[in-house]
Amino acid sequence: MTEYKYIFKVAILGDASVGKTTLTYRFITGDFLQNLKSSIGTMLHSKLVRYKGDSIKLQIWDFAGEKRFRFLLPGYIEGDNGVFLMYDITNSISFLHLQEWLDVVRQQEGHIPIMLIGSKLDLKKYRSVSTKEGLKAAKQFGLFSFIELSSKSGENVEIAIEQMTKILLADTNKKEMIHL
Repeated sequence: MTEYKYIFKVAILGDASVGKTTLTYRFITGDFLQNLKSSIGTMLHSKLVRYKGDSIKLQIWDFAGEKRFRFLLPGYIEGDNGVFLMYDITNSISFLHLQEWLDVVRQQEGHIPIMLIGSKLDLKKYRSVSTKEGLKAAKQFGLFSFIELSSKSGENVEIAIEQMTKILLADTNKKEMIHL
C-alpha cells in the first residue's frame, strides 16, 4: 500500500543565486543553510505533504540557473505538473530573465501551472523589484499565482507549497499525472 494518493513533479527554475536550493532545502528540512553551493545540473528532492486529508508526494526538481546548464532543461521539465519560477527581489536582472525561462517551459510543456516567486523577502530593504512589479509580471505572463517569500526566515514558504499543491490538485483534469 502506498503512503500517498498523488505524486506531482514540480520544477523550480530561475537564474543562479535566486534561492532555488535554499527554498528547496527549507521546504524539505525546515531549516536554512547559509552557505549552499550552486547546483550542478539538477537535484531531485521529495516530501510528503497533506492537503485536505490527502497525502501527496511532491517531487521538487531544483534546476541549476547557470546558462551552461540550460540545454538540459527541456529534458528535465518533460512531464512536469507545475513550475516554481523564481527571481530575487534584490536583483532586477533575475526578474528581467523570467521571459527566457517561461519560453523554454512553454515550448516544452505548453500551459502548465506556474507560480511566480519573489525570493529573499528578508532582504526587502535592498529591494529592486517591487511587489507591484511581481504581481504585474504574473498577470502579464498568465501565471497561476504569485508570492514573495524568505527561505531564511521561512516566511511564506509553507504558503507557497500549499498554494502550488492546491493548484495541482485542481488541475488534475487538465494535465496527466500519476494517480495511485
